Amino acid sequence: MDIASLLVKEQPDNRTVKPHILPIYATSSFAFDSMDQGIEIFNNIESGHVYSRYANPTVDTVARKIALLESHNLGFEADALMTSSGMSAISTLFLGLLKSGESILTQGNLYGGTTELLQSVIEPIGVSTHFVHLNDLSAVESALKANPNIKMLYCETPANPSLSCVDIAALSQLAHQYGAWCAIDNTFASPYLQQPFAFGVDFIIHSTTKYINGHGNSIAGVVVARDRALMREKIWRAMKLLGTNCSPFEAWLTNNGIKTLALRMDRHCANALALAHYLEQHPSVERVNYPGLASHPDHQLAKKQMPKGFGGMLSFEIKGGFDAGLKCMNKIQFCALAPTLGDVDTLILHPASSSHLRVPKAVREENGITDGLIRVSVGIEHIDDIISDFEASI
Repeated sequence: MDIASLLVKEQPDNRTVKPHILPIYATSSFAFDSMDQGIEIFNNIESGHVYSRYANPTVDTVARKIALLESHNLGFEADALMTSSGMSAISTLFLGLLKSGESILTQGNLYGGTTELLQSVIEPIGVSTHFVHLNDLSAVESALKANPNIKMLYCETPANPSLSCVDIAALSQLAHQYGAWCAIDNTFASPYLQQPFAFGVDFIIHSTTKYINGHGNSIAGVVVARDRALMREKIWRAMKLLGTNCSPFEAWLTNNGIKTLALRMDRHCANALALAHYLEQHPSVERVNYPGLASHPDHQLAKKQMPKGFGGMLSFEIKGGFDAGLKCMNKIQFCALAPTLGDVDTLILHPASSSHLRVPKAVREENGITDGLIRVSVGIEHIDDIISDFEASI
């Protein structure tokens, strides 16, 4: 063999024992031992990897771990696909399952990016959206009755950024009664605090960028499905053709973050509850949205659906509206002004000027997302330092 050829050729994998930590399979494709093997893999006779847009060992391993978390102790095995972001997980689910002429039923107080996706991308291809207050079960049933083309009920609970909660079991039951799937964005709670499959949902979405990873160094998402056959037939095919797959490196970073999820979430919950109690007593605060407060309208529902804790997210309405909200944000020193959530450090955001900027003001305000609302992703720092920052800023 010429030295020029030797330079190009891969050497055999000389691994002698199993690695303790999941390796990063940074390869675009996989080589077959023979054409017969390749034909069998392409025809689903033999399982095997082909191309990393279709599947990758690193990504598959992490996806399976998340599926195990969401179905833990529930008596069945879920399936999961990791994607390039939380938004790509949502779009892959919608585009994989819904076709022109069908509809989605959802809530008005969604994450702003999801609302914009529905209105700017999904509706133009013929899939319409119906918005109702999902905690009004009569309104939900009326919408399902009046619109038999509704094929998916999609919800967030707790919602971003209002922290309102909806009854997952009741919504799942209604969706199935009228021939629709029920899907939920479980990003705020994480599988550690809330298992929507226990309440009957069909699909769970996460932006794993947030609590599952928890360290702000990876962007990825995941779709988790109860029906493994449907996942492979519809959603995996959509991911493969849309190219919304997760990269091995992002999956590997996510896997490292998962390992401390329980420890982090316990601290997030404790700090968020303490900050919520502090803010609730502050004279410049109109109201605090945190499901762990007895004053929260959905407190009892949250206790049922999130038995281990109420999460690290809260929002509060500062008196004085838009200007007061920006003034508070600009005075923050210890916490970070960042348009994300779920990191180990405390992050604050002003939805009216950022995440919900393109949501019409009337729609925002109808759903509690006012000009003076500030969202806080409470970190795991010492609680005294977090509270001190707000004492000096409000």
